[in-house]
Amino acid sequence: MNYKNIIILEAGKRSGKPCIRGLRMTVYDVLDMLANGMSSEEIIDDFPELALTDIQACLAYAADREQNQLIIS
Repeated sequence: MNYKNIIILEAGKRSGKPCIRGLRMTVYDVLDMLANGMSSEEIIDDFPELALTDIQACLAYAADREQNQLIIS
């Protein structure tokens, strides 16, 4: 998935953390909800401004960051 049009970095918004489509919802917010057992449907019910593609973009962004993480030993 190409998340680059969905996950946006803005210096003045949420301290420059990656946000979804310019909303004040960060990638971390979504990942935290998923990690705490919420389903995508529950997240969308609670935050109707989000779409399933937004949640998928958060997962793709996190996977990409993990893949490109520098390991120092």
